[in-house]
Amino acid sequence: MRLQLEERKKLQTALNAALEEAQAGNKAKTVFLNNMSHDIRTPMNAIVGFTALAASHIDNKEQVQNYLKKISISSQHLLSLINDVLDMSRIESGKVSIEEAEVHLPDLIHDLRIIIQANVSSKQLELSIDTQDVVHEDIITDKLRLNQVLLNILSNAIKFTPAKGKISFRVIEKTSPVDNLARFEFHIKDTGIGMSKEFQETIFEAFTREKTSTVSGIQGTGLGMAITKTIVDMMGGAISINSEEGKGTEFIVDLTFKVNGAPVQAEPLPELRNCRALVADDDTDTCLSVCSMLREIGMRPDWTNYGKEAIIRAKDAQEHGESFSVYIIDWMMPDMNGIETVRRIRKVIGDEVPIIIMTAYDWADIEDEAKEAGVTAFCNKPLFMSDLRMTLAEPFRKDEKKTETAPEKADFTGRKILLAEDNEMNRMIAEAILTNFGFEVEKAEDGQIAVQKMTDAPAGTYDVILMDIQMPNMDGYEATKRIRTLDDKNKADIPIIAVTANAFEEDRKLALKAGMNGHLAKPYDVPSMIKTISELIKDK
Repeated sequence: MRLQLEERKKLQTALNAALEEAQAGNKAKTVFLNNMSHDIRTPMNAIVGFTALAASHIDNKEQVQNYLKKISISSQHLLSLINDVLDMSRIESGKVSIEEAEVHLPDLIHDLRIIIQANVSSKQLELSIDTQDVVHEDIITDKLRLNQVLLNILSNAIKFTPAKGKISFRVIEKTSPVDNLARFEFHIKDTGIGMSKEFQETIFEAFTREKTSTVSGIQGTGLGMAITKTIVDMMGGAISINSEEGKGTEFIVDLTFKVNGAPVQAEPLPELRNCRALVADDDTDTCLSVCSMLREIGMRPDWTNYGKEAIIRAKDAQEHGESFSVYIIDWMMPDMNGIETVRRIRKVIGDEVPIIIMTAYDWADIEDEAKEAGVTAFCNKPLFMSDLRMTLAEPFRKDEKKTETAPEKADFTGRKILLAEDNEMNRMIAEAILTNFGFEVEKAEDGQIAVQKMTDAPAGTYDVILMDIQMPNMDGYEATKRIRTLDDKNKADIPIIAVTANAFEEDRKLALKAGMNGHLAKPYDVPSMIKTISELIKDK
């Protein structure tokens, strides 16, 4: 009897433990899904905001194209975020690998700026972005993971910084002892609510939250700093934090990358060698960074933090025969904005000298006013050496004959494609894209119909098949296997491309294993789709 009681107690204890574990697991899932709302809303806000702006500027083709580009960038980030949510368990289990590829760092940083722009503007935050000593602009890294780490930290900075606060994002290249490696530090600093020393010790643990953030009513912790740190560790880097309650927080991400090619050459511009330049920006670090790059390309720069002082210096230089050959002026300065500063400087120096506005914000709405005031060109913050040289050189090439031509649009007129897709909306979208490039499209609503069409049609009827994976009656894998076993070799060898929402690396491998020649993820990435198709049918 005693033995039975002991066994019952053990069984009850085990059942209680299992129940607690299950309840904890369910609670963790619920908390995670609730927290994800913040990260998903960041690019969604950008998409909604820029869509509204595009609609309000529908008659201005250039502005609409600019907004559509930003919508596309934010959409791609939203897609990558969704992939990361689905990828959560694999990140935690260490099954996700780092997929390295060539990355142009200025593009990555500028894309981040575009994604966060809507949220920064809605909270009236002051955003400053700059670089220091960056000579390796082309690196080898996992763009998705690096983007995820930086955006997660930036999004938290926006979320936990009160309206009209400040956020700074600085990219610093440190000295590397190895020639083919580049070490970077990414500093993200805010004037937000900060965090206690006790919380700083646990911030990298999963689902931890600071009490003050709960009291403040700010929801969620995004993907969580635990996941961010896991990714940084996977990339062989380090992440550190400096914070004080009520005074803000600074995150520093330290990563080393393989370099892709030689450092950016700071070759002097012959037209500007030994010429004077004036930089006006209320952020001293930005002034020093830009001045350092100007010296490297052979100019003699000076700087000021104030628009009014920039006007005084312009007058003084003009009167003493030491005129500035280039002005680089920040759009948002506290004493006088960049547009008004340019307008007054133009009254002093005339129309010949280039004046460049630099900004971390979208300038589309003030572009006409700025050009009327005398602005020659715009450039995005942060400034990289390649961007600076290109922007400075452009005004001196006005008389040069333009030789650039628009890239030719791919033309598949006369080509026929079999589209196997069970979703009517997806069929409509794919057909519209493909016919725009000249394809004749024939549709199959499931894998079984696709196999039948291939069996009945003469060899050479179709040039390529776009094959969805999840379809009723017969999925894409099985349909592909059956097509590959057709007696007619010309039919059996037709290029087949998987087009699927299953976008992970193992899904791509499964598609190739089933006999497919390529793998495209939904939603449709048009350039990637056309490139893949072109490569597979170029010799046909």
